[in-house]
Amino acid sequence: MNIVGIIPARFASTRLMGKLLANIGGKTVIQHTYENAKKSKLMNDVIIAVDDEVLYKAVRSFGAKAKLTPKEFLTSTERVAYIASEMSADVFLNIPGANPFVSPKMLDQVIEPHLFDPDTFITTLAKKIESVDEMKSTVVPKVVFDYNNHALYFSYSPIPFVKDAKTNIEKVFSAEIYKHIEIYAYSNEAIETISNLAPTDLERIEKLEQLRLLEHGLKIKMVVTEEEYLTINNQTDLEIARKYFENKK
Repeated sequence: MNIVGIIPARFASTRLMGKLLANIGGKTVIQHTYENAKKSKLMNDVIIAVDDEVLYKAVRSFGAKAKLTPKEFLTSTERVAYIASEMSADVFLNIPGANPFVSPKMLDQVIEPHLFDPDTFITTLAKKIESVDEMKSTVVPKVVFDYNNHALYFSYSPIPFVKDAKTNIEKVFSAEIYKHIEIYAYSNEAIETISNLAPTDLERIEKLEQLRLLEHGLKIKMVVTEEEYLTINNQTDLEIARKYFENKK
């Protein structure tokens, strides 16, 4: 099975401009993400989809494969679909670029359902929330899913709402609240379907592109992981990532 990882890399981030080129221990954020993705045991290739010449040159400087995508794309999925349309593969991964310590095991976990069930359409990851800060965070997306692990809804709000809980800590520990880890694996058929979907109302309201898939009736299989995940959204996240790197050394 041919499995290709695509890392959408957008230069003009609204919350931290140029964050993918920020330095962590002598390497850029995007280089860390790429090098960790390359450690996956199941992927055959990794390509960085960039929207800017500066990013393109930076990516090529450390030896990664890179392809330019149109700047007008609004979502990472659109960039992945654009690259996928020029290639032949069985499964395509969408690996966000601002995840410098992405776990190779995590990438393999999101791929595995495609290996065992050829009818698997889309997979993505979830991790149980164990802190009040994550539950309340408006930059951490949450997800609820059914008994077959198919996603029911995504939101930045804490879901499910624990009506009987009297405190936030009780909400965390009296219900299983999961955060969505925005790494996807699409079958070739799925990526072709997704590329033709129009934006939807809930997607616009929640600012979560995965809701486009649900609103159009597509099934998203959730894979629960125990792997840690650190994404960089703002300057505070970047400082945390730098401290994490130093401690890891």
